[in-house]
Amino acid sequence: MAVHLCSVSSLSIPPLNRTGIFTVRALGSKDFGTLTSQEEKVKLGGSELKVSRLGIGAWSWGDNSYWNDFGWNDVMTKAAKAAFNASVDSGITFIDTAEVYGSSLALGAINSETLLGRYIKEKKAQDPGVEVEVATKFAALPWRFGRQSVTSALKDSLSRLGLASVELYQLHWPGVWGNEGYIDGLGDAVEQGLVKAVGVSNYSEKRLREAYEQLKKRGIPLASNQVNYSLIYRLPEENGVKTACDELGITLIAYSPIAQGVLTGKYTPENPPTGPRGRIYTPEFLAKLQPLLNRIRDIGQNYNKTPTQVALNWLIAQENVVPIPGAKTAEQAIEFAGALGWRISNEEINELRSLAKEIKPVVGFPVEKL
Repeated sequence: MAVHLCSVSSLSIPPLNRTGIFTVRALGSKDFGTLTSQEEKVKLGGSELKVSRLGIGAWSWGDNSYWNDFGWNDVMTKAAKAAFNASVDSGITFIDTAEVYGSSLALGAINSETLLGRYIKEKKAQDPGVEVEVATKFAALPWRFGRQSVTSALKDSLSRLGLASVELYQLHWPGVWGNEGYIDGLGDAVEQGLVKAVGVSNYSEKRLREAYEQLKKRGIPLASNQVNYSLIYRLPEENGVKTACDELGITLIAYSPIAQGVLTGKYTPENPPTGPRGRIYTPEFLAKLQPLLNRIRDIGQNYNKTPTQVALNWLIAQENVVPIPGAKTAEQAIEFAGALGWRISNEEINELRSLAKEIKPVVGFPVEKL
């Protein structure tokens, strides 16, 4: 059973068949893999919240500074909506946004939360039973003080989203000060029924353990830590964050899991990414990356998968990891779904890690070191 992608605005994803499996294909003969009912939902850390095994990041939606070459427009808005619909229709229902994505604070064109809320409302009008697990984040800005700043910001996010509550609320990064108050605010949000689970983002091992213990005293689990993690950015493996997550039962949510598009094989030394990404993924870096990309491509051919799907599957195979690649189009979202329902071998996992070690890591988000 197949879905033929004729245009990003006219998608139709079939329901699960009797075996609990459906196949998703794009236009042509390329196999975009299978989703299994067993992989549709996983528990987020020690919370009761269940999310899809793979999520979608909405960082680029409405952004006009880091993404979209300062040119967000109606065409991009429609493409983002198609990406949302394709994600949900293919079983990827965990969508991650933040109050600063697309906001005026970040020189954005339209807030990502506003767009996501609009897309959810329109989707539910067509299918009232559709489920979407929404995750958003609190910006630990220097002028925000105390626990009440967290619940106040969350209520503003809920207003933009048009929702009474969200599934996951996260601290976007550690504050320069006031972190204990922020953690208390997360606990308050749970007790006030504004959120089902809480997490942090860009937290070091030390800060992660502190946040975990502080919430534990109130009987509230720390569900997740969202960090930069990909085959070519494995700092969470090296700085103790991944080990701490596994030990404490905290799910690691991996942002930039395909290295902002670089692991798709789309970019070459002759065709580097535009905008700010071009200063990170330079032609020199891309030249050194080619042996790894070639091996990813070879492995993908063995499974009839794309390099993108192999890179995401490598992360999923690390266990206790939920990748959230950014989807700007429906075709991208459908391709991401093909990372589920299969596994590369342990030998291939180790081989790719070994090849990746030959490449000097790119610069991450500075707050990771706070």
